[in-house]
Amino acid sequence: MHSKVAIIGGGPSGLLLSILLHQSGIDNLVLERRSKNQVLERIRAGVLEQGVVDQLEKAGVTKRLHTESYKHDGVVIFDGLNPFRIDFAQTSARSVFVYGQKEVTRDLYDRHAELGGKILFNVTDVVIHSVQSSQPTVTFKTQDQTPEQLNIDFVAGCDGFHGVSRRSIPDHLRRDFEKMFPYAWLGVLSATPPVHNELIYGASERGFALCSMRNENLSRYYIQCAVTDTADQWSDEAFWAELKLRIPPDHARKMITGPSLEKSVIPLRSFVTEPMQWGRLFLCGDAAHIVPPAGAKGLNSAILDVADLFEGLRQFYARGDETTLSGYSAKALLRVWKIVRFSLWFTQLTHRSPEQSAFDGRAQQGEVAELRTNALMQKLMSDNYVGLGR
Repeated sequence: MHSKVAIIGGGPSGLLLSILLHQSGIDNLVLERRSKNQVLERIRAGVLEQGVVDQLEKAGVTKRLHTESYKHDGVVIFDGLNPFRIDFAQTSARSVFVYGQKEVTRDLYDRHAELGGKILFNVTDVVIHSVQSSQPTVTFKTQDQTPEQLNIDFVAGCDGFHGVSRRSIPDHLRRDFEKMFPYAWLGVLSATPPVHNELIYGASERGFALCSMRNENLSRYYIQCAVTDTADQWSDEAFWAELKLRIPPDHARKMITGPSLEKSVIPLRSFVTEPMQWGRLFLCGDAAHIVPPAGAKGLNSAILDVADLFEGLRQFYARGDETTLSGYSAKALLRVWKIVRFSLWFTQLTHRSPEQSAFDGRAQQGEVAELRTNALMQKLMSDNYVGLGR
């Protein structure tokens, strides 16, 4: 088998890269270890920066997004006493859009099929070879266990934290940075109207909470929980009762509750690997970096990786220029570490660690109070939340 680019991973980043390459006449093949339904069943975040919407626009996948997404000009933060609002539109002249990652992935699959894109599902035993040469290969087994070899020019690793792409970079050349947080999120999806038209972040002494939404009749809620908790330990009644104690009382009183459609515990971590390229292998998204979800940066940072990688590949095939490809890792990591810094700050601002002292707790309250009144601090938070750009 032959193609110009092998894309390992059929999630949103891999699909978007494939679409952008197809639109530029660059042949590629996507290899996905799961089925299409399994990819679509993953319930993930759904806050999109304007820069990411622009990239999706280039791929021709924003028709539903423009009609079904929610434009948010700010967020509400509750410190346990009084809520206050960070106005993105006024402070940073930009907004964010709430549109579920599942819906983004569905739109990308539809566009990929429309273009005649090639994707193989349920592949196994994927191995990346010879990326230090000008003729890399990828070997794998198809769904019926037939061995195959794909001859390509480049490999894009979009296969997430547990994929093969990052592990294909030798240990002595790769450096991993990781921070595990001493708490987790308990998330609930419910067929109930959102409690508010913008996201609410709870940052009280009881711990973190988040009120989000998917549409006018589908809400997504989270509370901070212990890392040892399981979803089965939390009844729906216990979840709703705790959530109401962590959000503004006026919103708690009007909240409509209902049975959970999905309930899960999400561990929180920050992870970055360096470098993000090795020879003709390039890493994108979760294959190279993970941030805690409080800052809504996971999908956004992955899409920006894809935009940079696509531009490098486009320049290579248009005029043989490898300058952008050669600088891919350095440029991406400069952005990634800024995103890591913001996500770490916002997570530590809004969560209560079981390891923190009474002094730490009071200092944390002081920082939230400063955010409430300090216009410069609000601008820094707003600029990072809506996206600093590429």
